[in-house]
Parts: sequence; C-alpha cells; structure tokens
Amino acid sequence: MKRRGPAQAQAAAEASEPLFPWTLATLPRYSGANEVRLLRGGDALFPAQNEAIAHATHEVWLATYIFHHDAAGEALVAALRAAAARGVRVRVVVDGFGSMGSMDWLQQSLAGSSVALAVFRPIDRWWRWLQPGQLRRLHQKLCVVDGQQAFVGGINVIDDRLDVRHGPTDRPRLDYAVALRGPVVLEVEQAARAVWTRAWLGHDFGDEMLALMRSAYPLARAKRLLRRLRMPRGRHLRGGGEGLSPMVTAFVLRDNLRQRRTIERAYIEAIRAATERVDLITPYFYPGQRFRRALRDAARRGVRVRLLLQGKVDYRIAAMAARALYAELLGHGVEIYEYLPAFLHAKVCVVDERWATVGSSNIDPLSLLLNLEANVAVRDTAFAGALAQEFDQAVAESQRIEWRQARGLSGMFSRALVAWGAYVYLRVAGATGRY
Repeated sequence: MKRRGPAQAQAAAEASEPLFPWTLATLPRYSGANEVRLLRGGDALFPAQNEAIAHATHEVWLATYIFHHDAAGEALVAALRAAAARGVRVRVVVDGFGSMGSMDWLQQSLAGSSVALAVFRPIDRWWRWLQPGQLRRLHQKLCVVDGQQAFVGGINVIDDRLDVRHGPTDRPRLDYAVALRGPVVLEVEQAARAVWTRAWLGHDFGDEMLALMRSAYPLARAKRLLRRLRMPRGRHLRGGGEGLSPMVTAFVLRDNLRQRRTIERAYIEAIRAATERVDLITPYFYPGQRFRRALRDAARRGVRVRLLLQGKVDYRIAAMAARALYAELLGHGVEIYEYLPAFLHAKVCVVDERWATVGSSNIDPLSLLLNLEANVAVRDTAFAGALAQEFDQAVAESQRIEWRQARGLSGMFSRALVAWGAYVYLRVAGATGRY
C-alpha cells in the first residue's frame, strides 16, 4: 500500500474538512427571467431611481447607510415627498451612524409629509453608544418601487464628487449599483420591508407591544409581526440555475440571524469554481482565513486573480489592514492594484465572465460578520463581461503593487497589530467564531 507524503496528507485533510462549518449560512437562491442593468456611480443611479419614484403608484421602500444633505439628497427628498403627496406609501430607513451628520436636516425635510422615516440604531444620546449591538450597522443600499423595480448596490445617497471626510473631489468616486426587474425584486422588497420594520419598532416599540396586548387575536398579530421582521431566506437551487431563463440572478443578504455568512460563502464558492480569472474590487479588504485561502488556491491552480483596492485612502486604518496582507497574497501569485484617480467605493467581483456580484458588502470583518449587507449575484455572460470591462478600465488607471514593496519587518508588525485590533473589535461587537 502506497504511503502518502505530508503534502498529500494535508491536501486530503483539507478536502475532508467541511467547507463551511458555520450552521447559519445559506446559499443564494437563483431565479430566471430577471433584468439586471449595471449602473456606474450616482450619476447613473440617482436619475434612474428618481424617475422610478416619480412614476410610483403604490409603494416605495428605501434603505441606505448615508443620506447626505447635498444636491443628490435634496433631489431624492423632493421625489419622495412628491410620491407621498400622490398617495404613494413611502417608507425610508437610514442608519443612525452613517446618516448622523445630516439627520436633523433629513427629519426637517420630510416633516409635514406622509413619508415614514425610521432610524436604524440611532445615536441621538450619549448613552446610545453603550447599548448592545451599536457596532452592527445598516450598510445596505436598497430601493424598491411598486414591487416592480429595485435598485441595489454600494452607492449611498451622496454626490459622487463629495466625500464626507475630505470634501469635494475632482473626479467621481468609483462605485456601482444595479437596476432590477423580475422575480428577484420581491426578495429585495421583503428585505427593505424587514429592515424598515425593525428600525420602526425600535422607534415605537412600546406602542406596538401595547397594541399587541390589546388585540383580540394576539397570537395572529404576533405571527404577522414576526413575518415583517424576518429577512427573506434563500434556498440554493442545486442545479446551479440550469434551465432558468436569462438573466439568472440571486439576492444575497447578510444579517445577524440566519444568514450571518451568506455573502462570504457566495464569494468563496464562486472563487473555488474559477478556472480563468477572478477580478475583485473593494475599498476595505481584510478577509478571513477561508477567503484568503480560496484566493491563494485559485492563483496556484493557474487562475488569474486580481484585486483592485483603494490607493487614494479615506481611512488610514482600513488601508493599513489591507496592506498588511499584501505580502502573503503577492507571494502566492495574486495581483494587487491600487486605484489612484479618485476615491474607491465599489464592491464588485467577476469570476470567469460567467458569475458576477454587485452590492454593499466590503471584504472585511465589519461587512462579513457585523453589518446588514445586500448583494446581487448574476450568472450571465453579457453582464459579467460588461463588469469585466469596467474592471479592466479601472486597472488601466491603477498602480500595480510589487512583492518587494510589501515585504519586510514593518509589514509583519502591521499584520500582527491589525490582527490583534480586528480580534478585539469583533469580540467587543459580539462576533464569535473564527475569522
């Protein structure tokens, strides 16, 4: 009987190890007959979104991390108020931290209208910081109109040429969203409804409980309340979407209940199946061990793996975290580029021009383990090809990082410091398990 060497034994052990040991992860549920249109930046998203709201006849749901007081925000407020004045039911939820600087303006701008504004985990008192879960934020960017159209991506309600920390910029930040039609819109609507309801109940939870206790049918009312609070749960089509009409699409959520690592799992599954190329753009990059292993393994088997990260830094600690991993990834054949023309905010990935994703999730612990996030995954060669072209254009304006730039003792020290900081932050935030 032939004995296996150490390398073979290790490979066998990794193959027998459960790919995803976490029990609360689900796989995306793909549906056909969808229309997915790529939108680059707010210059493309805001007019399309405002036009859809202008034609709304029944209902508008909007969820965002940042709702800023600028021309883009004012135009959206005007569209929402006009829709509400026509009798459209308008529900808006914003994150209490991301929109903290413009909260007074937003509340005053919507006052006197029937637009219902909910704030997810508000920070309007000093003691709010002491409440459990304050580090878990609403980071989704969703808009659904009449259950027929949806917009999902990484674009906040703020002008592309304005940065909240650094002021006006000459060039727009690089960012993307998608416009959706088809069956997938229902899942986006359910998610927007669920997060708005959660935030609204936090705002007015006492009245809801009082109504529940006074109800003649408290059990039925409680069940309806739970349905409103629940995020949609996807079930993977094991056939991989074969036989479904184009465009085959899935709405992928990350929450802190049943879908804690769903987005991470979708990424890793796609990267592990790659045969030619993996092109990933994210401004904040500090993946866990399994994600890094998937990238390294893909590069080792001959897949061209390219990462486009921020070169024009907005948060120094985030850039430090990403650069702490450069030596490891470059040493295994992963190509790394830094985008220099403008701020980078896009969160997209293309695999083999057959699978692509656009959404709000960064590849860091905050997005993958803490925040509420939403991505759209698409199995369509035309869409993936269009996104791949966008990637190639961005890389042409970027600086490639060489291995000699990433090695050295300073890099080892930075990696240890970042790893310790991430560990402490996640434990304070209540995240458990390995990352």
